[in-house]
Amino acid sequence: QFFVLCHGFLQLSQLLVSGYLKSSISTIERRYGLSSQTSGLLASFNEVGNTLLIVFISYFGSRVHRPRFIGCGAILVSLAGFLMSLPHFITGPYEYDQSVASTFSNTTDLCQPRVPGSWANLSDASCTPRASRENHEVLLVMFVAQALLGIGGVPIQPFGISYIDDFASERNSPLYLGILFSVTVIGPGVAFMLGSAMLRFYVDIDKVSAAQVQLTNKDPRWVGAWWLGFLVAASLVALSAVPYFFFPREMPKEVGEVLHVALLVLHTNTSWFPLVLLRNLRHPVYLLVVLAQVNISAMVAGLATFMGKFLERQFSLTASLANMIIGAVNIPGAMVGIVVGGAILKRFQMSLRQCSAMCVLGMFLCLLVAFPLLFLGCPTQKVAGVTYSDSSELGHHELECSLQCNCPEKAYNPICGSNSIEYISPCSAGCRAVSIHGDTSSVLNYTNCSCISENGLPGFAQPGTCSTGCSHLFLPFVVLSCLAGILASMSHTPSFMLILRSIQPEDKSFAVGIQFMLLRVLAWMPGPVLYGSAIDTTCILWEKRCDRKAACRYYDNTLFRQR
Repeated sequence: QFFVLCHGFLQLSQLLVSGYLKSSISTIERRYGLSSQTSGLLASFNEVGNTLLIVFISYFGSRVHRPRFIGCGAILVSLAGFLMSLPHFITGPYEYDQSVASTFSNTTDLCQPRVPGSWANLSDASCTPRASRENHEVLLVMFVAQALLGIGGVPIQPFGISYIDDFASERNSPLYLGILFSVTVIGPGVAFMLGSAMLRFYVDIDKVSAAQVQLTNKDPRWVGAWWLGFLVAASLVALSAVPYFFFPREMPKEVGEVLHVALLVLHTNTSWFPLVLLRNLRHPVYLLVVLAQVNISAMVAGLATFMGKFLERQFSLTASLANMIIGAVNIPGAMVGIVVGGAILKRFQMSLRQCSAMCVLGMFLCLLVAFPLLFLGCPTQKVAGVTYSDSSELGHHELECSLQCNCPEKAYNPICGSNSIEYISPCSAGCRAVSIHGDTSSVLNYTNCSCISENGLPGFAQPGTCSTGCSHLFLPFVVLSCLAGILASMSHTPSFMLILRSIQPEDKSFAVGIQFMLLRVLAWMPGPVLYGSAIDTTCILWEKRCDRKAACRYYDNTLFRQR
């Protein structure tokens, strides 16, 4: 029982490390200028290390000291967690465009017509060889960490389950495994809640004093302390690794009937490998159910990675709030669906045909409920020179009214004009004055803006993006998406039953192994990359860093939603 407790704790903290990345993905994109395609690849990269090794591990399962192997895997996972946070410590503080000179920079992004040419050096200064090298280092460290995370996670689940199943009594084994399964389902929810808590802190909380931070967490330039969660999660993993080095290689079996349950791990006789594989893949039910699971898993993998980003952009939420919604509403919804599906199955002792009918019904209802989600969202805000243009406009975000301002090309400090049009920076709105809150040095508003005219006089503007103005659609969206998740996950258990009952008993563990391999290779790996690429195609304005596309500044919200 102590082993089950330790293993539950370890699985939870392992899922914290891998789940936390998904909760802070939009923040990491902004901090290091990554496209969604790159961040999607990063999010699914741990599956690569995992897949390469899982087959080997399952072969050697019975011949090694399993608890020690689990402990070593856990140490690798915690190392990976610490590595993930390393980029924060090897790069300088986060820089953003400011209207008020501060200790970091004496430049300002207000309209300053007097000195032509003084801007050129600002926009090029940030692009030193060191800056571009730094960027490659960050990506390299993160990809290595993700690969390590995958490799370290390999022994944890299979060995833990087979160890428990070998030494638990026949009667208690299902209970123990049920406890572990519920932990693996709760884990991602906890990870998103952790993300919600950490992203409320400013990223450089350890490098600058609170007084120097001019951003609030509602600002589009805000970057939360993404690295803090990795330190927390990695420490928990390291802590939970300790007991494993003290468990014996074998335990006396728990008192109970002495029947041995064949365990669903890839134990199989090597010589029969191709034969069994062909026999299973020829089986139409097995093949179709696995293909269905591949499709839904790819969707789940993509959504889990980018749902937070989607909520942030569609409904102008903070990253912290978006994670809170996912961790407290969507993931528990999916858990409820899985449990309800299993309960119905058990209560009515369903036949295979009834199982498949239940799967079909669940997915059909899910489609019906999810269909309105295509239309529940916000239009893109009007951004001068990007998504919205006056007749008097000249070229690409060079507004005539701000021509004499010598605006830096890369300035990004969105403001919302009193005409409810958004401008990329105070400079591009032709604002010449700024008023500051005395105590906090945060900006109150910008005045004397030549691009924002009210009754022929220069208007004013407020810091931050204009809201997309459809917050009333947020609640229906959350309710419907949660409902769709419940309905879809009700087919989780019946689809497993279809697989387990439709194949010959001696192939069972092999078939499940193959099923997980296919899910990994065809769903969990490509899913986030495909979603990220689709999201990238809807970008209207890219941030430029050293002449490469960095993170996306503005999306076409309607296209983002539909794709």
